[in-house]
Amino acid sequence: MKFIFIFNPVAGRGGHEEILRQAIEASNKKDNCEFYVTRNRGDATNYVRNWCVAHPDEPVQFIACGGDGTINEVINGMVNAKNAILSVYPCGSGNDLVKTFGGASAFLDVDALLSAPTRKMDLFRIGDRYCGNVTNFGFDTTVAVTVNKDRDRKGYGSKRSYTKGILKAFVSNMSTVCTVIADGEVLNPDGELLLCTIANGQYVGGSFRCAPRAKTDDGIMDVCLVKPVSRVRVPFLIGKYARGEHLDEPSMQDIIEYRRAKSVEVVGEPDFTYTLDGEIIRSPRFVVEMEPLALTIAVPEQLSAEADAD
Repeated sequence: MKFIFIFNPVAGRGGHEEILRQAIEASNKKDNCEFYVTRNRGDATNYVRNWCVAHPDEPVQFIACGGDGTINEVINGMVNAKNAILSVYPCGSGNDLVKTFGGASAFLDVDALLSAPTRKMDLFRIGDRYCGNVTNFGFDTTVAVTVNKDRDRKGYGSKRSYTKGILKAFVSNMSTVCTVIADGEVLNPDGELLLCTIANGQYVGGSFRCAPRAKTDDGIMDVCLVKPVSRVRVPFLIGKYARGEHLDEPSMQDIIEYRRAKSVEVVGEPDFTYTLDGEIIRSPRFVVEMEPLALTIAVPEQLSAEADAD
């Protein structure tokens, strides 16, 4: 088995490369390891796709070293390769996908990564793009735009950027015009929402448990739409949403539409913006389709079961 570490040098606050290289050098599988440092956005996808085309029969595990954006790029490069396995060395600012598998700690153990058992996971497909964790829009996308601007300006993302984004969204984007249709059912007939998440994983934004019932291998997506609310009400709701209590919280049932679906269509205005694993995409209409068990992922054994709510 070949192990290729795809390292994003601007993930998180940086400074992870030397630590990771030392851990690889100390591993008894170091002779089977390669290290690739990405150069710009999209480079990980191109590198992984080209490698898979050039080595169609060689078993390979790609370890995405970065945050959820890096994972997404690696997924999109390897998704159709039958010989490829994904794993993650989480050193980004959010690391949302690995939280669904229990958290980052075991994924930071290189020896555990290189000997981890594999399992299948679902993906979402939007056109020719694939998503491993969450597609979301509305309030969350305004937050993501702020985070991405900070990342482009500073060279790294941070939890402070998420807080800044939340404050900006609180001031500027308490309602988004669009229609969400889950398996043929219109979830918001009035054509407005505060936010909506279409989830495969459970977490978004570094600490928000947006989809506490989601499973990555059940062949179905969790759709949670939150209707517009007054700014006065938001402080009483945000903590429950962050902890994943919103689906069962009586005081929130008047503003939540929750469905499990295999296909979701979203129709917005000409400049409509949504987020795919943290990447900002503009499209007035898109359809999210389920691709059951489309990816093989290596998950360290002690974290191989999905996390339960704490």
